[in-house]
Amino acid sequence: MKADEPLEGNPAEGARTLRMVLWLAVALAGCLALAAWFGSGHKAPEPAAYGDSVGGPFTLVAPDGSTVTQKDFAGKPYAIFFGFTRCPDVCPTTLARMARLRQQLGADGDKFRIVFVSVDPERDKPADIGAYVDLFGTSIVGLTGSDEQIAAIVKAWHVFYDKVPQPGGDYTIDHTASVFLMDRDGKLQSIIDHHETEAASLAKLQRLVS
Repeated sequence: MKADEPLEGNPAEGARTLRMVLWLAVALAGCLALAAWFGSGHKAPEPAAYGDSVGGPFTLVAPDGSTVTQKDFAGKPYAIFFGFTRCPDVCPTTLARMARLRQQLGADGDKFRIVFVSVDPERDKPADIGAYVDLFGTSIVGLTGSDEQIAAIVKAWHVFYDKVPQPGGDYTIDHTASVFLMDRDGKLQSIIDHHETEAASLAKLQRLVS
């Protein structure tokens, strides 16, 4: 066939075939690059690799009005979650799940703390936090604070939160739905994702308290 001769058949079909060939070539190149990367001894980073960049000093307020800092958690692992008491789904589901996982751990369930930090200091006062965490049938440390205190801790944990206006002047809050598992030294050991299986979450907690 000469270069200036038209392709036989449907031109659109020919274009689709060409795109598919190009896509497969790119995919193959990516696979080869990954194989070379892992074959050379490199591994995907573990959450623990970021242990020094997540967490740090903080000052917050407990339901009884007392001051709580990172020093109050020294020497014992804890699971920390950020949300707000008017959260319609993620927060109550996550805290209920953490309570259930603690129960499944049996005696080991007392070896770690569950910490809930409100990212809605405008509406979540210390007493509100206390009443909220009491709903879950297990010991949960509820914390709040001033706007500045909350801004500082969410920055230290790299947590996202954003106030979303609602009709009638109300608002909700979009926020990170992960639970951060901190070891005895206050370093990040792992993260429980909101969508992962309960078995996977339980295994992470077992490692945390071991």
